[in-house]
Amino acid sequence: MKLRILPLAASLVLATRFLLAEPAPVLAADATKEAAPAKPAEPAKPADPVPAADAAKETGPAKPADLPPPKPIGDSVNKGLAWLAKVQNADGGWGQGGGWRINVQEGHSGGRVEGDNVPDPSDIGNTAMALQAFLRAGTKLDTGEHSKVAAKAAAFLLTQLEASDDDSLYVTKVRDTQLQSKIGTYVDTFLATQVLSDLKGLFPDPADEARRAKLLDKIVAKIQKHQQADGGFAGNRGWAATLSQGLCSSSLNSAFAAGAKVDLAALEKDHVQNATGLDRSTGAVAAGGAADAGVEIYRYASKVGGMSRFGGNNASRRGGLEEKVASATASPTEKEQAQKEIAKIDQADADQKVLLKQVAGKVGDQKFVKGFGNNGGEEFISFMNIGEALRANGGEEWKKWDETTTKTLNEAQNADGSWAGHHCITGRTFCTASALMVLMTDRIPVPAVAKATDKEKAPAP
Repeated sequence: MKLRILPLAASLVLATRFLLAEPAPVLAADATKEAAPAKPAEPAKPADPVPAADAAKETGPAKPADLPPPKPIGDSVNKGLAWLAKVQNADGGWGQGGGWRINVQEGHSGGRVEGDNVPDPSDIGNTAMALQAFLRAGTKLDTGEHSKVAAKAAAFLLTQLEASDDDSLYVTKVRDTQLQSKIGTYVDTFLATQVLSDLKGLFPDPADEARRAKLLDKIVAKIQKHQQADGGFAGNRGWAATLSQGLCSSSLNSAFAAGAKVDLAALEKDHVQNATGLDRSTGAVAAGGAADAGVEIYRYASKVGGMSRFGGNNASRRGGLEEKVASATASPTEKEQAQKEIAKIDQADADQKVLLKQVAGKVGDQKFVKGFGNNGGEEFISFMNIGEALRANGGEEWKKWDETTTKTLNEAQNADGSWAGHHCITGRTFCTASALMVLMTDRIPVPAVAKATDKEKAPAP
């Protein structure tokens, strides 16, 4: 399989679409009307004639040794990090960084407002995304460049998350941000789960590390409590809520890998929603489930990102399961159960493989890559998810995608080092942080495939 790279003309279109004007503001009640309604969800079609086990074994995640080393951090990344450091709030958090927000002040209709006098308090979603960018760049919490910035952000998150309740799916009292309005009510919860997983082992103070682990378990419990049988969440509304669903998928799998108390059943339900609408013979995904604003790249990016993280966890689990099947001391019941788990992993791996093949074939399609038409934070987060999935698989597809998105984002960066969106999510904090995550995709850790002698270790229930 060869990936079709964007032609020069398409690259120029991507680089210049930032010049397009933002769509006219809409009221909160009309936010979901920005694109045509999605078609009803379709169930996953039956698997193709190739057995799942055979299909999954054709290719698999690349081993770390098979991947090229990360590129040196360049000027674009350094300038972006410097801009984020400069605009960090005194409390350690970040707000949207400008742009519109929903007016929830007394006496107002709830429509969009923006301007120099509009409050822009620190919120968990934007802070979590900004801190992720620093962590991906290798920033530490105690020494080195930007360490004080990262330490203040981590302290802000711990304090804010400790103040959240134990029952609802919310983790913040800040409401109606761009992120919540556009990509999902509970996006802060899912981003907090991801950054707490990324922070594992980075706190110099053992007491803070214990706080981190406790908070991660707390938020995971909230997510699992509200997760529905189909893997979704009631009330997670947004113009493109599929993107926050994708963030949830990635963060739950990251929390599992980080040793949090994630039930395997929660990951399996999450895979159900990722496989909903999947044609297992072609990898095409029908619209449906969480709202995708009628934009294909949002839907595909969210699903392939979640499946990729799930595939990493399953690769780590497989060795212990295979060892149990071959064990001379395991009971017939234990062996049978292990075989059932391997069969489920085989099917999930086959789903990921066919979806990734479909996505790899689409990334050279100008219409697919341009998303809504002119970049916003939604496009950047989609680039991130696709890039992470391709990176995990390695090969020419990943190399060409990285070259294309790097060129596009470098050309779109503002002179001050920031990035801005030109529709929907326009705030510079999220756009800058997510653009940096894309430029540093090759710095994500790639799970090593477990050996047959490794024992399966699931987090305690």
